Amino acid sequence: MVLSKTASESDISVHSTFASRYVRTSLPRFRMPENSIPKEAAYQIINDELMLDGNPRLNLASFVTTWMEPECDKLMMASINKNYVDMDEYPVTTELQNRCVNMIAHLFNAPLEESEPAVGVGTVGSSEAIMLAGLAFKRKWQNKRKAEGKPYDKPNIVTGANVQVCWEKFARYFEVELKEVKLREDYFVMDPTKAVEMVDENTICVAAILGSTLNGEFEDVKLLNDLLAEKNSKTGWDTPIHVDAASGGFIAPFLYPELEWDFRLKLVKSINVSGHKYGLVYAGIGWVIWRSKEDLPEELIFHINYLGADQPTFTLNFSKGN
Repeated sequence: MVLSKTASESDISVHSTFASRYVRTSLPRFRMPENSIPKEAAYQIINDELMLDGNPRLNLASFVTTWMEPECDKLMMASINKNYVDMDEYPVTTELQNRCVNMIAHLFNAPLEESEPAVGVGTVGSSEAIMLAGLAFKRKWQNKRKAEGKPYDKPNIVTGANVQVCWEKFARYFEVELKEVKLREDYFVMDPTKAVEMVDENTICVAAILGSTLNGEFEDVKLLNDLLAEKNSKTGWDTPIHVDAASGGFIAPFLYPELEWDFRLKLVKSINVSGHKYGLVYAGIGWVIWRSKEDLPEELIFHINYLGADQPTFTLNFSKGN
């Protein structure tokens, strides 16, 4: 009997023995190999390593859905080679995205005229959506302060301590002070009264959560709006509200249609929502919708023309698969 042995001198190598001679010798784990191997062998090695991952269908701790209908898989694979940023080359894909933005804007009661297009953008989940919304608030606040001849170097944002980590990322990445309303016993969401007390002239917005990460609870956006409107009228400020509806945006309109949390409230200027927290949608899809085009500063929109015609874009990345 002839026995073949896979050579491996240390843990820095990846080794796996199969019939093919290309996978009988170890491959460096952290360096490019000296020689190439066939695509079939590369697939076999990587696929076998991935078997050590958990089964997504059994991952009950995930925030997202791990299964979609086969027809959705087919549509995704049919579009995976499209570079979504090239709107001229893929106008139908762009049109489908615009339809989604308008559907969501109407669902959230945006004050649009009959033929007026909604203002919004598709994002890679709510994390990117919150970054974009936060940047819009920061820039609007800075522009107003500059016009008034006042300092604009110390912006802050008021949230509850229960916010998702993406809000902390926004504050740290884009140099905005995060003022958190602390939670208390038997009250695990932001207290609107305490939030409004923390608002000052440097506050770019107050962020309310519709579906807390901790317990799924909706914060009282209506009370927040009323209290903040009262403070604005006394101070002359125009501090707005953003609603992080990542987890509740596609629940409240259907289960609690009478609940006022969206653009029916005048201080709500933008809303983000995730597409992947409700079922039958893979991770990585979200949207941010603005109340009107006046709430999204024009200077944040880039107009590019090196892929064909003028293409406006407001995202944190450029090339993006569909």
